[in-house]
Amino acid sequence: MATPDILLIGHVARDLLRTDPSDGYRLGGTVSFAAVTSVKLGRRPTIVTAAAPGLDVSELPRDVELHVLPSAATTTFANTYIEAGRIQHCSMRARPITAADIDPSLRRPRAALLGPIADEITPDVAHVLAEETLVVATPQGWMRHFDEHGRVHAKPWESAPAILPHVDAVVLSLEDIGADLRRLDPIVAQVPLVVVTEYRDGSTLYRRRDDGSLSVTRIPPRPAREIDPTGAGDVFATAFMIRFQETGDPVEAARFANVTASFGVEAVGVAGIPSRDVVLVYMRENPFRMGAHG
Repeated sequence: MATPDILLIGHVARDLLRTDPSDGYRLGGTVSFAAVTSVKLGRRPTIVTAAAPGLDVSELPRDVELHVLPSAATTTFANTYIEAGRIQHCSMRARPITAADIDPSLRRPRAALLGPIADEITPDVAHVLAEETLVVATPQGWMRHFDEHGRVHAKPWESAPAILPHVDAVVLSLEDIGADLRRLDPIVAQVPLVVVTEYRDGSTLYRRRDDGSLSVTRIPPRPAREIDPTGAGDVFATAFMIRFQETGDPVEAARFANVTASFGVEAVGVAGIPSRDVVLVYMRENPFRMGAHG
């Protein structure tokens, strides 16, 4: 088995089109959006996930190498968008993914994305990835709990102390931290690179210098004609990871990710995710002059 290029770990999901499951679903989950993004950007993704037999994964590109752990259920979400943000319900959850589920042949990719959506990745998974692998985490799934009706609510990232020492960058949204930047402090203290996505306002890059001080860089957005915001953060995180692995430049990577995600929201599902050429042409035609503070 060849060493993977891009390793994506987390649940694929059924994203219901309406609250009634019989009305159908689209394939969702961080790893699904990440896989399509990886292929569009010219990379080779491998997914490790868990799902029940019979899940339709035909929306994934044929280039994706898929490792599906058997599960009694497939994680299933219903998303409702309102002016104040998104309301989510989770009616089913697949089994957890543990370090024992990551085959030794998969543990040395160029880059790996830990993309939980339902608190499904156990902390030991981060421990088994190779030292030279660029490991990026999107912690939203570790920051969710589910009430008796399946409604998704925020919770503290309880497993962070066991995971953060083993990751190189964290990508999360302003929504994930309830717009309270103080909640970044324990993350920034342990991870040298943290990116906060800010919906239509672009993103902010927090870099810890060698002397412990913090560099803060605002990355402006590309204005988008939004049609479907689902998965935008996942597209961003994947594009950031890929470009950072390629260039070692987090500012370039964040700008690249902003542009990639902005195209992604301009169509339903994964249809708007752009090619690498489209992103790079836009970046050349709209150069970014960096302004940092902090």
